[in-house]
Amino acid sequence: MPSTDPRVDAYIAKSADFSKPILTRVREMVHAACPDVQETIKWGSPFFDYKGQMMCAIAAFKQHCALIFWKASLIDGLPPNGDKSRGSFGRITSMKELPTKTQFNGFIKAAMKLNDAGITVKRPKAGSKPEAKVPKELAAALAKSKKATATFEKFPPGQKREYCDWVSEAKREDTRAKRVAQAIEWIAEGKTRNWKYERA
Repeated sequence: MPSTDPRVDAYIAKSADFSKPILTRVREMVHAACPDVQETIKWGSPFFDYKGQMMCAIAAFKQHCALIFWKASLIDGLPPNGDKSRGSFGRITSMKELPTKTQFNGFIKAAMKLNDAGITVKRPKAGSKPEAKVPKELAAALAKSKKATATFEKFPPGQKREYCDWVSEAKREDTRAKRVAQAIEWIAEGKTRNWKYERA
């Protein structure tokens, strides 16, 4: 029987309906590829450890999931991780966007070898990423709200980036306008982009 953590069950149960099969599938593939994996919760998300070291993790957000390989930069075929909300495979919104079982097994086996060898990776220092580029529509709206501007300026870089990316990714002008309006409302209230889904 696989070693599971009831907190991961609870995390999946509380996640959005679209994300449940994605989270469940990744969990199953991890256990199939690495029977000795240990489940845990770190930073509010499910992590899969092997031999005392982090191997991979998954996180659920409002409209997407992120699959993160902790040592992605050392595994052939894996792009470097984005921020926590993007992970190693971009923003996953459906099962078809997951790697195939064969691909995933290869990534897990490579991650296991790194852990077997005790190889670690240096995490980038906080603030090492460039400042988020604020879309012009969001910048214009912030300029009209002193309260939102003051709050936005106090956000750490990652939280600023989440709002900027959310607005920038809107392909239609009306969608972008709606997102800007919602962003200003939430920012003025001191809320982060994913405030509804943040776990203590």
